Amino acid sequence: MKTPLTIQLEETLYHYCRENGEVVVEEVTMPDDQGIVDTLSCRLTETGFEWRCFELKVTKADFRSKAKLSFIGHYNYFVLPEALYMTVKEEIPPAIGVMVYHAYIDQEDVPGFFTIEKKPRRQELAVDEQALLSRLISAQAREVSKAKRTERGLRVFSTNQIYKELKRRQPEYDLFGGGVNYYDRFIEETQNQAVEALKEELEATRQAYFELEKRVMGEE
Repeated sequence: MKTPLTIQLEETLYHYCRENGEVVVEEVTMPDDQGIVDTLSCRLTETGFEWRCFELKVTKADFRSKAKLSFIGHYNYFVLPEALYMTVKEEIPPAIGVMVYHAYIDQEDVPGFFTIEKKPRRQELAVDEQALLSRLISAQAREVSKAKRTERGLRVFSTNQIYKELKRRQPEYDLFGGGVNYYDRFIEETQNQAVEALKEELEATRQAYFELEKRVMGEE
């Protein structure tokens, strides 16, 4: 489960890369068992593709994790909140750059902005470029598919799939506390809709009855 801070970093980084004219996608599996990079971007230059890999970390435990770091691009960065950067900056390898996240105080289109605290050194691409390009395209297709499903809402899922998802989320429901119980809210809203529909049907039937009664009385 991603933390709110991780999501803020992702959203800001996506906006940053797009502003720089890069193709960008999150959570891309690297070729040759090189792990999964948090964010991958590609910029088309006069000499070819320029690849950047970003690893997002929000805690010391996450930063010091034994999980594989997929720094296979021409330029590679850690993306860190400022407090974490001040704690771990001596542990960052010389070739790796650092982008430090700063949250906006007021509401903006994006959650925050970055400062480049350490520039990366350019290195040779550590995997086959055609394989990397294929992974980028596949990851983008995945994101487009997710976006389309989100836009179309629940209607693309079968009733059985929705039921299974409700069952899976059952432990999250707040049955006794003061929070939102989404199951109960769903049932309540469904019942309210049924009641309103019945009211409308009853009113329509009543109007039809009155019209029929007037017609009969007129004929007499």
